[in-house]
Amino acid sequence: MPAQDVADLRAMSEADLRNELEETQRALFNLRFQAATRQLADVSQVRSTRRRVARIKTLLHQRALLVEYGEMVEAAATAGNQAGDAGDQEE
Repeated sequence: MPAQDVADLRAMSEADLRNELEETQRALFNLRFQAATRQLADVSQVRSTRRRVARIKTLLHQRALLVEYGEMVEAAATAGNQAGDAGDQEE
């Protein structure tokens, strides 16, 4: 897969990635069906499409982890600020 295609995937929004994932999975299903019925001339398309599905899923998972990590950092900062405020009040 060319680096340009990966860059295009990274530039997509989450909704676009989910749509692309659905389309790519549908294409993979069709390729597997064609391969099973001996209608597919280039069987390497199955491999490249399967890898594209994996790349899209990886990007979606990475984005979910970033959101989760951001929420954890915010919660820790808020808890730290509250603990610091409570310590100031006791003095």
